[in-house]
Amino acid sequence: MVSASSLVAAFYKQFPGAPAPAVYRAPGRVNLIGEHTDYSFGFVLPIALELACFTAAAPADGGMLRAFSVNLGQAREIAVADLAEARPARDWSDYVFGVAQQLVRAGYPVAGCNMLIHSTVPTGGGLSSSAALEVSTALALLDGGAIDKLELAKLCQRAEREFVGMPCGIMDQYISVFGRRGAAVKIDCRSLECEYAVLPEGVEIVAVNTMVKHELGSSAYRERVRECGEAVGVVQRHRREVTSLRDVGRAELDVWRSEMDPVVFRRAAHVTSEDERVEAFMEASRRGDRAEMGRLFVASHRSLQHDYQVSCEELDFLVDTAIGVPGVYGARMTGGGFGGCTVNLVEQEALAGFETSVGAAYRDRYGITPQFYRSKPAAGASRIG
Repeated sequence: MVSASSLVAAFYKQFPGAPAPAVYRAPGRVNLIGEHTDYSFGFVLPIALELACFTAAAPADGGMLRAFSVNLGQAREIAVADLAEARPARDWSDYVFGVAQQLVRAGYPVAGCNMLIHSTVPTGGGLSSSAALEVSTALALLDGGAIDKLELAKLCQRAEREFVGMPCGIMDQYISVFGRRGAAVKIDCRSLECEYAVLPEGVEIVAVNTMVKHELGSSAYRERVRECGEAVGVVQRHRREVTSLRDVGRAELDVWRSEMDPVVFRRAAHVTSEDERVEAFMEASRRGDRAEMGRLFVASHRSLQHDYQVSCEELDFLVDTAIGVPGVYGARMTGGGFGGCTVNLVEQEALAGFETSVGAAYRDRYGITPQFYRSKPAAGASRIG
């Protein structure tokens, strides 16, 4: 259990003689449904997690930004004067210094600072450890300074896109900032407006970590972004007003199928149908229709598995195993794919049996013990000490 007091103690150990630090928390997330739609300006439905990135920070003389990762036991530093023209180092510090660079470029004052960073969000688990790091870093560097919450999310997204080099959508940074305890957040990734949704009572959300991450992930992500853009280009020949797949219905897409590369069509078919599944899931949740919510979970996974092709053997095995366990309404991969986590809707009384059954089956198949995260919707980023 991470507490503000334990982080302060660790901070003094790493930075002896430093002033008293402030402590900030920014959560990871699990996306319930709406996968790989945010960069097409569609709909997503994530929850913020209790798993979070914590940053303890205090001003430092000498004009240096110093960051220490407790998880990795590594320290990195950069001169504030060098931030504007800094280049990525291709390690974890890019998320820290990329945010600092965006703050400078946006006109926010950035001064010398010592930062101790500790994250409980698993790296590579598809639970958005990077956005949690970005948001907690931004709050620490702002040192209590005022910033609009939406601007905070957009600034952190820019850091990931422009400095880290990942063409991500807004979902991860948005939910880390706007998460609400007890509610999922439906995000319109075009208007950047949101709607809070409380799930039916008795339904538990459990993320299950495959404990694997295949290297194909980052390159395939960029390829999917390109393929979605190619599909939009075909549609624009007929509807010039279309700017993203958000503007196209799944049935409408079939009209131009013959003009698209078959792979590109399948990518677009996933995105357009996934947007529709988010709306259908919201409606099923309002009705308390757990069976339909579960069906939509599985349909989403099959689309990601076969049309978008971002799943992997381990994810498919966890999903196929889970939906055969009594009391499981549905399961699907969550996050970027090629490893990471599944997300499962489980009847409250079935939780223990679900974890036992799925854990044993996965160990028998792969010799790996998966991690289970019982996921309650948590609050968004804030100062905690």
